[in-house]
Amino acid sequence: MARSPFTLVAAVTAALPGAEVTGARPLTAGGDGRFDSAVATLADGRELTIRVADDEDGARELASEAIALRALTAGAREMLPFLAPEYIGETRIGDGRALVTGLLPGFQIEASQVPAGRRAAWSIGEAIAATHALPASVVRGGGLTARDAAEVREEIRRLIERATATGRVPARLSSRWRQAVDDDDLWLFEATVTLGGVQADSFLFDDDPDLGPKVVGLVGWHGLSLGDPAVDLAWLSGAKEAAEDVHGAYTRASAHAVDSAMRIRARLLAELEFARWLVHGEALRRSDIVDDAAALLESLAEGVHDDLRVSAGATDVDSALDAAGRLPQAPPLGVDTSMQTDAYRPEDLWQTEEDAADAAQPTDQGQAPVRDETASAAVESTEQETQDLGDLEERAEAAGITGVRGSSGDHGTAEGPSGTVHPLSADDEGLDSAEEAQRAARAALQRWTSSNSE
Repeated sequence: MARSPFTLVAAVTAALPGAEVTGARPLTAGGDGRFDSAVATLADGRELTIRVADDEDGARELASEAIALRALTAGAREMLPFLAPEYIGETRIGDGRALVTGLLPGFQIEASQVPAGRRAAWSIGEAIAATHALPASVVRGGGLTARDAAEVREEIRRLIERATATGRVPARLSSRWRQAVDDDDLWLFEATVTLGGVQADSFLFDDDPDLGPKVVGLVGWHGLSLGDPAVDLAWLSGAKEAAEDVHGAYTRASAHAVDSAMRIRARLLAELEFARWLVHGEALRRSDIVDDAAALLESLAEGVHDDLRVSAGATDVDSALDAAGRLPQAPPLGVDTSMQTDAYRPEDLWQTEEDAADAAQPTDQGQAPVRDETASAAVESTEQETQDLGDLEERAEAAGITGVRGSSGDHGTAEGPSGTVHPLSADDEGLDSAEEAQRAARAALQRWTSSNSE
């Protein structure tokens, strides 16, 4: 049973002795997620979030996030061009573990609604690059997980074999994935600090009057680790309009050598989320989850036409993942970066074009909600209608595919100064050609206003 905000915020004083709580409000989307959450207002004007998990998986996520936020020392935070949540304290409410953190301001943008161009997309790419530029000592000093390229590769190989052993993975996919894992050229990356699977709603934006929307905060740090930087770019399969510009901004801002295979590994990781979902269903002995994952894998197998090889340059987005509108977010072997409370809804995880304008809904991740009225305006201002999803979408609809998480909601996936955007240079001729489209997108995005909570 969901706890009331007043019950939750009463526990804030246990995590922060001496705190005087003067207000409480829910932080919820009215769904069936894994955490209860609320916002507490203190007498000194600060606002804090408190989240409580009753199941073991949720408790582990909160514990991991607490460790990660403490690992972000003042020096590490100064290196970031955006805010990360402040760790306040931990306590228990009944049998549930509770984590209290600072509330970050800002609004979110759904992946499919991130516009192309130099504003939001550039800021996202720069924010990811800044996170990846953190020194490895942040992870190692905090006792967090560290994997090199060989270990990442072997973990993925095990996932593929576990999924294939269920007998529900199409032979075309298992062969495709095995070939990718066997391609040595894909696995030459330098292990970097990552969030372990950032998502679009990890980014909090402010609408700068001069530079447009820019990232001012980043939430969901419990996946902080040392590993493959591609894991934080896999979500871009669901951001058709912005993917190229996010990748471009990331490459320009990256402190690491150019990794020509990163986008291919990101594509592989995105596809493997279906496999993770299948393995998760098998582990729980949930036939509904297994059947859902199997249907998605069949659609994926019918939609992919390229190779996952460096020499093939397999970076296009004409695949079943792109038709889905966003990546599945099944519980990985590692962790993801969402800060879900009760905002998880299966129907949001497999979108059609008709759903796109209504897809943005407020979440309970310790920050402001998505501004859903902007979805159609931004798309209409920047592009013609997105291309027809064709036979794949029809097959998905005919099969009743609505998401990759099942329908019970008893599981889910596993937050310095404000951000900056690089000014244009004389070499940005290609981007200047889109100036008119950017002004239109800018006008639409201006209707989003920054908010702390609602």
